[in-house]
Amino acid sequence: MTHFFTHNGLPLLFAAVLIESFGVPLPGETALIAFGVLASQGHYDIRWVIVSAAAGAIVGDNLGYWLIGRVGGRALFQRWQWLHRYSQRVLPRGEALMRRHGGKIVFFGRFVSVLRYTVAWIAGLSRMDWWKFLLWNAAGGIAWASGVGLIADYLGSSAAGAIKRYGLYAAAAIAGGIALGWIAIRLTRRRAERRL
Repeated sequence: MTHFFTHNGLPLLFAAVLIESFGVPLPGETALIAFGVLASQGHYDIRWVIVSAAAGAIVGDNLGYWLIGRVGGRALFQRWQWLHRYSQRVLPRGEALMRRHGGKIVFFGRFVSVLRYTVAWIAGLSRMDWWKFLLWNAAGGIAWASGVGLIADYLGSSAAGAIKRYGLYAAAAIAGGIALGWIAIRLTRRRAERRL
């Protein structure tokens, strides 16, 4: 399986992040972390991992902005009763926030799980100026891909070195640390999502 990803990976990473950013909840961030770890093992140049993920994020968000937000718009949310009720409750608040803090929401939305694939829609629905959206979206996509990719690359090489040096105990400690980190990230994201 690793052989498949080490030979075909960057287009897959681009596609996974693009599809997630467009609005389909795929594990785009998990894919970026996996490719950052593969880069730490010498399978990829981390710069190309970051470029692939950032490009996927920017293209996917722009497709969501145009196709779902601008073109599909409110008509898309009128199609199904359950979606219409949900949109009536959520969209007015989202649009008001977008008018007041549009650029910041687009930038920081890249780092929050649910916002990662919905903020582009809301920006399109609220008619945020596309150039402004593109600027903040590109900045957020590049910062997200760089931050997550570099952390995964660093931690991947650190983990490999520790396992080589300390063996099974290091592997157990690293697995425990990853599990605790994952739990902490999930709890932090849930709190952030509740505030919105």
